[in-house]
Parts: sequence; structure tokens; C-alpha cells
Amino acid sequence: MMNFLVKTIANAGALAVAVWLLDKITLTGDGTGKKIGTLIVVALIFGLVNFLVKPVVKLLSLPLLILTLGLFTLVVNALMLLLTSWLADQLDLSFHVEGFWTAVLGGLIISVVSWALNVVLPDKD
Repeated sequence: MMNFLVKTIANAGALAVAVWLLDKITLTGDGTGKKIGTLIVVALIFGLVNFLVKPVVKLLSLPLLILTLGLFTLVVNALMLLLTSWLADQLDLSFHVEGFWTAVLGGLIISVVSWALNVVLPDKD
């Protein structure tokens, strides 16, 4: 349970950095508390999408992953971020990613920041 909590906090932090760095990834809300709550819910959705959908997409795109020596993973990460944005919109959350190339850059930022936070944060269950 602790590992799940740490990964969710790392995802929320990585999403916050992407929102802060990129103008076309938006998180709106009335106050800071509402924004933090929305960010945590979006991080949970993002984790769920990465847990359920990403392995299937990676398996189906395996030939492209091999052909591009893994660079197609950037496209897969962008698609997962766009799917998260769409799901957040369906759940009436104030998180939006505008455009594919913004999602590619956002996915790259989220991957790097999430990796760095997972190195720093404890991962014991």
C-alpha cells in the first residue's frame, strides 16, 4: 500500500512539473486545495491508464518499438497522457492536454521527473 501511495505522489509531482513547464497542459481550479485534489485524482487515473492500457499498447506496437530502437515509447507515453486528459474531461476534472506534440513533450517531462522522484522517495511496502 505504501508503494502505491509513493508512486501516486511521484506521478502527481511529475504532472505538476509538466503543468508548470508547458502552457498547453492546463490545470485549473478555484484554489490551491482544489488543484492539488484534482492533481492527485489525475495522477491516480494516469497510474491506472499506465497499468491497464500501456502494456497492451506496447505489445501491439512491439514491431515499431523494435524498429525505432525504443523511441516509439515516446509516442506511447504521449498517447497515455492524451487518454488521461480525455478521461479527466469525461470525469469533469480541470486537467487538459492540448495537442499531440505537447503530449509528447509532457510525457517526456513526466517520465524524467517521475523517475527522479521514485529514486528519491522510499519504495518499501
